[in-house]
Amino acid sequence: MGPQARVSVVTLGVANVPRARDFYEALGWPLSGAPQDNVAFFNNAGSRLALYSREAMAEEAGRAAAPPGSIGVVLAINLESRELVDQALAAAAEAGGTLLRPAQERFWGGYSGYFADPDGHAWEVAHNPFWAIGEDGLPELP
Repeated sequence: MGPQARVSVVTLGVANVPRARDFYEALGWPLSGAPQDNVAFFNNAGSRLALYSREAMAEEAGRAAAPPGSIGVVLAINLESRELVDQALAAAAEAGGTLLRPAQERFWGGYSGYFADPDGHAWEVAHNPFWAIGEDGLPELP
């Protein structure tokens, strides 16, 4: 039997942990523990977000660090309404993120847009009318 199907922590490799921490705190994400210069953890519904030096993370994993702004993974925030999507994208831009794509109707029947955090990590903010959001903040997949 393999490991349980779950994502416990998503760790983003960043150029400057305090700068990245300030960005996510400006979005209202709850910092876990005392601020540190080399790592930061945030509590989220159903998972944890960690910020760690891009170079240190690459060294630990034995791989080359991805260049800033490259896309290999998109993280997603699913919300209960289109209005909340618009508000979240505006908050990310106000906190210092970059709007990559304004929210718009999508071919799959939903509404979403994209922003990048100060290190270029892409986030999709979406409302999927086919997925209810549970009390735990996670989408209830069919």
